[in-house]
Amino acid sequence: MPAQTKTKRKTRNASRQPTRVGKHLVVDPRVCHGQLIFRGTRVPVDTILYCLAKGRSLDYMRTSWPEVSPEAIEEAVRLAMEHLIDFYGATKS
Repeated sequence: MPAQTKTKRKTRNASRQPTRVGKHLVVDPRVCHGQLIFRGTRVPVDTILYCLAKGRSLDYMRTSWPEVSPEAIEEAVRLAMEHLIDFYGATKS
């Protein structure tokens, strides 16, 4: 029986590149299954937004995830707000 050789994995470099979303957020297919995360961490943005929606404080966020800066959290909230306003066509009063 002939020896089996391992096949090389096909790589698609273009599709596996990180996509920056703002200054502090990134989507990287190689990290956390391509979820939106805070750049340089493995912390999903939706986790932080969910905690904020449940009334958790910024101090709680800093204690729980010290690698996520307050500026990064602020950017996530701002981008989420802008997306909702753009998506639903709300106007500023």
